[in-house]
Amino acid sequence: MQNLSPIEVSEICDELGEAYPKSFERVHGGDTHSAWKLEFANKKLFLKRNDRNKKFLAFEKYCLQNLKRYINKKNLVVPEVIAYKNIKNIEILLIEWINMQNCDQKRLGKGLGEMHLNSSESNPKFYGYPVEGFIGITDQKKGWENNWIDCFLNLRIIPQLSILKSNVLDKEIRNKVKDKIKSELRNHEPKNTLVHGDLWSGNVGIEKSGKGVIFDPASWWADNEVDIAMTRLFGGFRKEFYEEYHKIFPIKEGLERRIIIYNFYHILNHANMFGGSYLNQVKNYVKEIMNF
Repeated sequence: MQNLSPIEVSEICDELGEAYPKSFERVHGGDTHSAWKLEFANKKLFLKRNDRNKKFLAFEKYCLQNLKRYINKKNLVVPEVIAYKNIKNIEILLIEWINMQNCDQKRLGKGLGEMHLNSSESNPKFYGYPVEGFIGITDQKKGWENNWIDCFLNLRIIPQLSILKSNVLDKEIRNKVKDKIKSELRNHEPKNTLVHGDLWSGNVGIEKSGKGVIFDPASWWADNEVDIAMTRLFGGFRKEFYEEYHKIFPIKEGLERRIIIYNFYHILNHANMFGGSYLNQVKNYVKEIMNF
């Protein structure tokens, strides 16, 4: 277990203009970074520390600040970035500490819908993202495409297929599933929005006032249904979440098929990160997609 070094604590205090923390306590939950709750005389902060070579937390900072531009603060909270430091190739990200509780998800669903709508109404011209990013610990390719199909295939599915073990899917099957995805999405009219990008139940919460909270993003400009698909992958989202969201974005024909297609990206990523049963899930997803 990595601890905060005296140098890191000192630099954090200098950055904040604060005396030494009253306390700092290790927070568990993620497996990519180490995290702490820091308590100063008049504030509490959440600290994430990355000692891997890639700049995961610089990407997270960029995404948080980008998402924050489009939220309705009455319903949705994106943690405020307080500071970012790179200390001897160790990344430190400080964000506001948010107290969360178990509550209904109405404002989470409504707030996500409003964020998607606001970003869509900014009239984005392209799909993709301007900076190299990450989904988990896997690279998430930057770049722009004029249309949604090219973006989803060229920037998301094909890069994941390129690092998948060759014995999982042969070349012919890979080409067939790409063609099938293209065919399925051809008649769909996507809504170009800024998405959270990694919207599973471990990356959301409810603030004590009842507002929804989203964090740990892997954002990009994509079809709004990408986020909805991810909420369905592992569960944890309640009926009222979807009811409120779909008041803003009504369900379109073919959603159930697109949920499988969009989650194929995450199943590929989990297979590439963890292997094991996810490799069989990749094959199962391919069968489902090919049988549409």
